[in-house]
Amino acid sequence: MPRTETIRGEIKRLIHLAPFRKFVLNLENGDRVLIEHPENIAFDPDDAKSSEFYVLTRKVRLFSTFDAVSSVVLADRNGAAE
Repeated sequence: MPRTETIRGEIKRLIHLAPFRKFVLNLENGDRVLIEHPENIAFDPDDAKSSEFYVLTRKVRLFSTFDAVSSVVLADRNGAAE
């Protein structure tokens, strides 16, 4: 399975966890994006060919692609990667 599909699948899994747990997207450019709520990230769940996603929080406005995500990890209570 291509890495992009793996990243997309992991994000889908994490946004549906009950209870939700914060997670961090580590981008290839070194940036880290904290997802504090499942509504902070959006992408077309039915279009597996689309690699685009959006992140919208109080501090972050990001449009990117799953190709730019190097890893996805759960965050601790303070928002740091575990």
